[in-house]
Amino acid sequence: MSDDSAADDRTTEDRRTTEDRRTATDRQEATDHQEVADYSTRVSPFVERFAADLTEAGMQRMASRVFACLLASEEGALTSAELGDRLRASPAAVSGAVRYLSQVALVSRQRDPGSRRERYILHQDVWYTSLLSRDHVLGRWLVTLNTGADDLGADTPGGRRVRESAEFLEFMRTGLEDLLNRWHARQQSRVTGTE
Repeated sequence: MSDDSAADDRTTEDRRTTEDRRTATDRQEATDHQEVADYSTRVSPFVERFAADLTEAGMQRMASRVFACLLASEEGALTSAELGDRLRASPAAVSGAVRYLSQVALVSRQRDPGSRRERYILHQDVWYTSLLSRDHVLGRWLVTLNTGADDLGADTPGGRRVRESAEFLEFMRTGLEDLLNRWHARQQSRVTGTE
């Protein structure tokens, strides 16, 4: 084989490799475009509706949007850039929302192996986990309220209000504990097929 023939073969091979890469890139871009179109028409309306409900209930607006977006995502996990693209939000807004959601134990951060990128992940069984953490908060509030009621005195209007608050929260805590136990048992029976 001559040097010219070998060079022609390499050139042809390089051209094919470049064309293959271009074709793969075009396919990925088409897939990405389809995902964005699908998100805009099908997922985004749900995300914005549910985020509005969460905001009305008291959650921060951007945190509501990020939470709803993660909840509706295929894997329950997205990067900051993916969240920003889907929600048309700035990196700073996404970061602030994720910080809030982390503090209230709804999401966690996980670094992609071999990368500096972080993925934001919904906790497994997010509602159960969230309410379970609220049970601990209620316990702390009860200690403070009961101490406050004792300090204020049962014979004062403030003492009676604080005592009633403690009694109500104890009632809620007991009911919540029962609900969480029933939910956990229900989920276990689904897994084992004994439902």
